[in-house]
Amino acid sequence: MSQTIALVDDDRNILTSVSIALEAEGFDVRTYADGDEAHRGLTARPVDLAVLDIKMPRMDGMELLKRLRQSSNMPIIFLTSKDDEIDEVLGLRMGADDYIKKPFSQRLLIERIRALLRRRELGAAAEGGDPDAIIVRGNLTLDSNRHACLWKGGAIDLTVTEFLLVNALAVRPGHVKSRDQLMDAAYGEHIYVDDRTIDSHIKRIRKKFKAVDDDFNQIETLYGVGYRYKDE
Repeated sequence: MSQTIALVDDDRNILTSVSIALEAEGFDVRTYADGDEAHRGLTARPVDLAVLDIKMPRMDGMELLKRLRQSSNMPIIFLTSKDDEIDEVLGLRMGADDYIKKPFSQRLLIERIRALLRRRELGAAAEGGDPDAIIVRGNLTLDSNRHACLWKGGAIDLTVTEFLLVNALAVRPGHVKSRDQLMDAAYGEHIYVDDRTIDSHIKRIRKKFKAVDDDFNQIETLYGVGYRYKDE
């Protein structure tokens, strides 16, 4: 079955050209010209992945991202203009999985889309999956088969990228993971993202755990080195 991608952008040229490129790769594509239309459409009929522009009329990409994250963990890539670093950081902290700067290569966008969809498939096994996919570290339980994360019995609602980062840290407590290693774990070896992307994801992960337990401090920063999950 074909996977469905939503494109949300007020630039009709982008919607048309990217749609053609994605359909040539075997994807089904739905397009929306503003955030309000996209919110109604994606709420009624969810997709496998969404690509959102930041600056749009009626409802911008940030507000749309915020609303979608209230009910969905679908992979989301957002598009930002070349000089808007603030948009990149805010988008990641609000729950986007990845970002691409305009103007962008359609081939790069397709590679990022395929990488995110592969990661979601790897973490979404059916019932009766591999029992070794369950990691228990003290108060933390990670079930890769069901994309489930629990802290002290409370559910932590993680995106695909966030889940992979927590898993990469928790699999070897006490061992430091460099940003490069975390990039590979979350994005794959052939996708480059900068350090700020990983840092923004870690900040959002901490915020989600602290919403369940204000004393959460298991993910440590080693400045200039990387991150580690504290040994119990």
